[in-house]
Amino acid sequence: MKIDTALLAPTLDQIIPAARKAEEIGFDGLWTSETQHNPMFPLVLAAEHTRRIELGTSIAVAFARSPMDTAYQAWDLAQFSQGRFILGLGTQVKAHIERRFSMPWGPPVPMLREYIHALRAIWRSWQTGERLNFRGKFYKFTLMSPFFNPGPIDYPDIPIYIAGVNEGLCRLAGEVADGFHVHPLNSARYVRECVRPWIEAGARKAGRRLEDVAVSVTVFVVTGRDEAEMEKERESVRQQIAFYASTPTYRTVLELHGWGDTAQELSRLAARQRWDEMPRLITDEMLETFAVVAPRDRLAEAVKARYAGLADRITYYAAFLEGDEDFWRETVRAFKENQ
Repeated sequence: MKIDTALLAPTLDQIIPAARKAEEIGFDGLWTSETQHNPMFPLVLAAEHTRRIELGTSIAVAFARSPMDTAYQAWDLAQFSQGRFILGLGTQVKAHIERRFSMPWGPPVPMLREYIHALRAIWRSWQTGERLNFRGKFYKFTLMSPFFNPGPIDYPDIPIYIAGVNEGLCRLAGEVADGFHVHPLNSARYVRECVRPWIEAGARKAGRRLEDVAVSVTVFVVTGRDEAEMEKERESVRQQIAFYASTPTYRTVLELHGWGDTAQELSRLAARQRWDEMPRLITDEMLETFAVVAPRDRLAEAVKARYAGLADRITYYAAFLEGDEDFWRETVRAFKENQ
């Protein structure tokens, strides 16, 4: 089980020292996200100032950009990082694609499947020189003159991870992806009973195996040096769970545990922008189902025990460092011992 870390909403001036420190501490991977910043730009700096650590997006919003645009960025990052780049893609939801990015929305699973096939067709054209002739329902790429062709690179086999929650995207990962980013709003039961079987079903359909898809899980954690710190973390994570659980797309996770009514109430409160009322609906039982709660000296072992046999990669949903380097060193040490 690899241990990764995420740069949550990083500004560019924070990237170089954080990336260097993450590599020096011993993390296996470093992920950026598309929230308040572009997820690709930080990885250019990270690639320049590290040598070993894997670098990826978790995630870049696919439908906010053309596959051709994504193909160019990924191609350059793969070469510049010497093969350490992982392209993580997500669909986002209709409101964000149409109203935040002003881009067209369509059926997410067929569109993302075609998006991935288009990427690989473009990369194959660049690497082999074959004519670009991709014709799909949603995307069509038939022009690649030499002036616009970057040509072959040393690291053309760029891993593609996709992110999701529900059955369709899990099955798609099994069919066409190299990895799957499990949403932070998850439980061990959900990964065991839903995510992995769905990925395996998709893999069987494509003549592949579950083991062909790396399962990368982001985990809510509640920890601290004392009870006061842990209580503060409980309330922070409770609020984050409430926010995610209010999204109808993620309702299936709560429904598995019999909390569908709570999810609907959270959605109603969110629609009225009554954010302050939402965390109180997340009970302690729900908190401990969707987050790993443990003192600092037992947290890593608790995370490993919960996700043993379920995850190939783990990332804590927690800000990297924040002045607490000792905690992260101990986390990496605990994950790597006996490996």
